[in-house]
Amino acid sequence: MKNKGCLGAGTIGIALLVIVAILFFWGKSGYNNFVTKEQTVNTKWSNIETVYQKRANLIPNLERTVKSYSKFEQETLTQVVEARSKATSINVDPTNMTDADIAKFQAAQGELSGALSRLMAVVESYPNLKADQQYINFQREYTAIENSIRTETVYYNEAAQDYNTSIKTFPNNILANFTNFKEKPYFKAEAGAQKAPEVFK
Repeated sequence: MKNKGCLGAGTIGIALLVIVAILFFWGKSGYNNFVTKEQTVNTKWSNIETVYQKRANLIPNLERTVKSYSKFEQETLTQVVEARSKATSINVDPTNMTDADIAKFQAAQGELSGALSRLMAVVESYPNLKADQQYINFQREYTAIENSIRTETVYYNEAAQDYNTSIKTFPNNILANFTNFKEKPYFKAEAGAQKAPEVFK
């Protein structure tokens, strides 16, 4: 009887060790998976910031080109320069960003998009400026960058969705809550974002 008691206790002990081992390896695998997916989200966000920065970098050359035409409406150009300054001043930490952070970032970038659209509309009234090679180069680069922005935001949202699904699915959500992995916000599509800018007429 005594041996049976010892045997039973030993069996229970082994079973507990097996359970603990299973939980440990499940937790380790789940945690590493969360980290990998979160790093992917952060990388995709970094790519978004990079293409927006490329767009902002076009403005100084555009400003110099437009300023060479003395009759051009300076107010329109000033709006672009000011919108660029505001857009480049907003930084988002991808490791701890919220819906409000992305909304603020998008709003500033949207202001720059609007200012650039207005400037390009005004340029239509200046044939010599429109035909300027520097302006034509700007148009080409701008179109390419806008397409890249749309592509990178799609990639970011796909990565965010994959990560969010992973941390919200049972039983992963238990581990995610315990290890403080939080849901990532999505990049919202702007009106007309699915259509490339028509800068060539």
